Amino acid sequence: MSAGESVEELLRRVAPGRHDLYETYEELLRALAAGRLWMLLWHGRPGSPDAQYGNMRVAGYGYAPCVTSEQELAASGWARAHEVAGGREIAGALHRNRWGIWLNPHAPGGGMGVPWPDLRRIAIGLDRAPAGPLRIGDPSLDLPQFYALLTQCAHRTPAVRSLRRAWVQPALGSPYLAIGLDLYDTGAQAADSAARMMREAVSAVPDGLPVSSVAMADALDPVAMWLRAHARPFFDREAQAPVTQPAGPGVPPAGPGHGYGYPRTY
Repeated sequence: MSAGESVEELLRRVAPGRHDLYETYEELLRALAAGRLWMLLWHGRPGSPDAQYGNMRVAGYGYAPCVTSEQELAASGWARAHEVAGGREIAGALHRNRWGIWLNPHAPGGGMGVPWPDLRRIAIGLDRAPAGPLRIGDPSLDLPQFYALLTQCAHRTPAVRSLRRAWVQPALGSPYLAIGLDLYDTGAQAADSAARMMREAVSAVPDGLPVSSVAMADALDPVAMWLRAHARPFFDREAQAPVTQPAGPGVPPAGPGHGYGYPRTY
């Protein structure tokens, strides 16, 4: 079975209401990362300076239309040029400008879109970023020892400007506490010092509670995007007045129902 056929088989299985929808969608992303796509060119020829992918807007979000095999290209009736490229290559090129891909738009039902946050995951590695859509909210877990130790460690780590926090529920996998790291310098030395700070502080985290960190400088990370838009720092070196830990137990509130960083509909 070719990569294109694998993608097409998975496309038929990704349907709303299926109990294994997110698992199947994750398989589809892996197949796209390993396979090839036939990108439809609106202008120019492959490799030419004026080459330009087609584009379409769905619910206000941009997508580049493509097909998943030679057979689908023939079925589409596309009469202009096209470019064949690896899925990971396409994902790396498009997600930086917040463009997704739309698979087989000629197919019955109109095909299916893969939004740019998922292309970002394909580009950096699916195992390195949580599966979306993400539900993100303020953490309400009572962790005074952890936050106190983390704040102390941050004071001793000159590279850290501020820290924020969020509770993240991925579409697949366990929820976790995310710590947003706002650093004065994004170089390797600053990143290493922040990593050491986190390793020291997580010793105060209760067993079984996953904790992860996210770089606030990453303009395309959906968790960092939420933190910038919604979370106040609990440590701010320049303000010199840490914000107090939210009080009271409870279930962390969910983020937007469609999943932060994702369109409401594909």
